[in-house]
Amino acid sequence: MASEISPKAEIDPRAKIGDNCKIYPFVYIEGDVEIGDGCILFPFVSILNGTRMGQKNKVHQGAVIGALPQDFEFRGEKSECIIGDNNIFRENVVVNRATHTGGQTVIGNDNVLMEGAHVSHDTKVGNRCVFGYGTKIAGDCEIEDGVIFSSSVIQNAKTRVGKGSMLQAGTTFSKDVPPYIICTRKCLYGGVNMQVARQHGVDEKTLKHIANAYRLVFLSQTSVFDAVNQIEEQVPDGPFIRHIIEFIRGTKIGIISKM
Repeated sequence: MASEISPKAEIDPRAKIGDNCKIYPFVYIEGDVEIGDGCILFPFVSILNGTRMGQKNKVHQGAVIGALPQDFEFRGEKSECIIGDNNIFRENVVVNRATHTGGQTVIGNDNVLMEGAHVSHDTKVGNRCVFGYGTKIAGDCEIEDGVIFSSSVIQNAKTRVGKGSMLQAGTTFSKDVPPYIICTRKCLYGGVNMQVARQHGVDEKTLKHIANAYRLVFLSQTSVFDAVNQIEEQVPDGPFIRHIIEFIRGTKIGIISKM
């Protein structure tokens, strides 16, 4: 089915628009843009150069996708903003493309970015994440699948958030947040995020193993390095436990603090 495009939209003829899209008046689309089938772009949306958008995305009023990176190192290089399928970008969301040639900002599938959220240059977002009102993600961050950001969360540059974790409202953090935990507003470990972990297919027995692993990391008197070694020695092996170990060992800036 042909796309329904308002004559009041301003679209560069070089842009590639898929089938069955609906583009409302006053949408602005630059030339180096690809938009997949079934996308809906509401009025006053801007889709800028370097954007590669998948299928069935909804972009609401005032959102800007592929905005120039807010990075002092940017010199006008050609880079990309890669958007997957079935994402929702609510009003006034901003997603920047990458800073340097060949770089990519990536947002996966089935994510929801609520009003005023901002994802900065070169950040990689997985699938099924929720970004609450006014949440700001700095550049060069990594966000795994199923992460929940409550409102007004600030993630500082070059930090990571593990799969299935939740950041409480108003949290500002500059360290990595391991998988399947709750990060409190004071940027402290707030326990295992049981509900989301269950949604990721974690059974009750494995949940206990995860809780035991994090007791060693956050509640013991040992270093994080020693705690990870103890996890390997004391906690039954499995894919979820291995992911926790690999995530913590992979940190370059440290993880959030103990309670």
